Amino acid sequence: MTFRFLEDIAIADIAFEVEATDLNGLFSDAADAFLAVQIDNPQDLKTTENIKLELSNRHLDILLYQFLQELVYLKDVKGLLLSAQTINVHEAEKGFELVAVMGGEPLDPQRHQERADIKAVTFHSLEAKKTAGGYLARVVLDV
Repeated sequence: MTFRFLEDIAIADIAFEVEATDLNGLFSDAADAFLAVQIDNPQDLKTTENIKLELSNRHLDILLYQFLQELVYLKDVKGLLLSAQTINVHEAEKGFELVAVMGGEPLDPQRHQERADIKAVTFHSLEAKKTAGGYLARVVLDV
């Protein structure tokens, strides 16, 4: 996992930054950070369900927003905690396309050490860009 929480970005929210050498790693690490915000023991997550996500957008940062917001939706509607099984993000003719298989299980308060309930992904300081060493993303979550 290559993400770090940012203490000085938002006072009432949780912010994180992800650095990766490629787009697949960027989105996978963002999903890891998202899960780590929700529970203290993400390594104990079991895969009892798989969900396929297919998204596209002209802008990389908005694609990341859509991806994480889908995870919020699946948590709220189905009670699922999810981690990336496979993620494929690539540049397409009209922007970026993502195909991801997310695996996980419903939240179990007996086994999962809850940290925070994510309400939404925000646009505040949202960033996803190519850098000299790969890619960088910054995300602020409303908790």
